[in-house]
Amino acid sequence: MAYHIIFEGAELSGKSWIMSQIYNELEPKYASSPNILDGCYWFNCDLGFFGTKPAAEIMKNYVRIFKTLKDKNILVEKFQLANSVYSELNNTPFGDYKKLERKLKRLDFKIVLLTFPEDETLLAKRLQDRLNLYPNYKRIAKSPADYIKQQAILKKKIQDSSLDYLIVEIESFPAAQAIKTIQDWIEK
Repeated sequence: MAYHIIFEGAELSGKSWIMSQIYNELEPKYASSPNILDGCYWFNCDLGFFGTKPAAEIMKNYVRIFKTLKDKNILVEKFQLANSVYSELNNTPFGDYKKLERKLKRLDFKIVLLTFPEDETLLAKRLQDRLNLYPNYKRIAKSPADYIKQQAILKKKIQDSSLDYLIVEIESFPAAQAIKTIQDWIEK
């Protein structure tokens, strides 16, 4: 059975780092050859289209790709919940994602929602780390309170999802216990 997991979370929740750890476990374990990285596919869908008009069509195309790879492990960094949150924050209509979720459910997708403690000092440090790595992020950087607001919206929206989900708080890194919790949940 292939694992199909969407990692959701507000900015600064640690999605990329946690996903890298899960990927590092799944990819070599399920690879078909020492010459091909086909044991797990990682889709970074946070490419600037969430909360925009073309998002719905782009996401449909991603679902087509996921269907093609249905027998492979798939990790997705942000998807329908992220689009819904960004659409809400930007006052952009996003449509009804129940149909999209039904397709994801047929493909056995689950959601891991990563959260952070609502500590503005911690978020300011994480934001500075992000800016040190990616200076271009400064253009879209928000206040810690804005990231806390994103998280509150995500926590509310996930309750309406038809997909199975797990919520995991990441207080600090390397977050070994959180990774184990996610791995155990994925494999059950």
